[in-house]
Amino acid sequence: MKGLPIVAAILTGLQVGAALVASSYVIDQTTPATLAALRYFVAFLFLFPVMLLFSRRAFDVIDIVPISALGVVQFGFLVALLNYAVQFLPAAQVALIFSTFPLQTLILSVLWGRETLTLLKAMGVLLTILGVGISVIDKLTLNIPQETEYFAILAAFFAAFSGALCSVLYAPFLRKYPAQNVSVLAMFASVLVLGGYAVIVDGLPSITGINTMGWWVILFIGFSSAAGYFLWLWALKYLSPTRVTIFLSLGPISSAVFGYLLLSEAITFYLLGGILFVIAGLICGFYQRQSVG
Repeated sequence: MKGLPIVAAILTGLQVGAALVASSYVIDQTTPATLAALRYFVAFLFLFPVMLLFSRRAFDVIDIVPISALGVVQFGFLVALLNYAVQFLPAAQVALIFSTFPLQTLILSVLWGRETLTLLKAMGVLLTILGVGISVIDKLTLNIPQETEYFAILAAFFAAFSGALCSVLYAPFLRKYPAQNVSVLAMFASVLVLGGYAVIVDGLPSITGINTMGWWVILFIGFSSAAGYFLWLWALKYLSPTRVTIFLSLGPISSAVFGYLLLSEAITFYLLGGILFVIAGLICGFYQRQSVG
């Protein structure tokens, strides 16, 4: 059992990259809001039977609203902020800003008393951020941000902050309920919000342009998101928030690798150097015995 949560966190990081590459294939057939709604609706359809099969633990009424709110923030608010950011900034720059996710998680976890701050843990987080930065350095813009771009930078930063906050706040519910139950409720709440937003903003015709292959890709994205979200929550059940979220640094790395394998995108020396720093950061982050408050 000791190593399984680490494997789950690794798989979550890899899933983020795979979903990004798959999304890039189908995004031109619909809209970002509609794709997000379809993605998490499919994920919910996969997770719901799992919950019924393995656990029918009912939620206390008092816990339904906060768990639902966490789902809406993580899949609605966070996605909306990222979608806004990528409209005005290069995707690589957004990825770099979003890679502060583990650092913000560490700070919040320490303030909340969920874990202790150690030098190696801090070094691990900073090395992974450096690794992501190196891997995308050739794609970054050097332009001085205009006013709109400042708002985009803040949007990407607060997207990471909202994810970090959710990572810490899930803890009491994961101690109380099975991970699949929390996954289903949070995902269902997010689908209601994302679906309503997509219908209001884009309208139902936004799905008519998706071809057969596009629907297969959406099914893959939804299934991988269901698996990734469940594994992420399950890992949070046994590991400190920082040690789970640090593996999200694998997202930009794995997206580049999958892009090379599936879309013939180039592998650069920057990417290879970034991978080395990310690996070094992960080793530092896990070198000391975990301390969870």
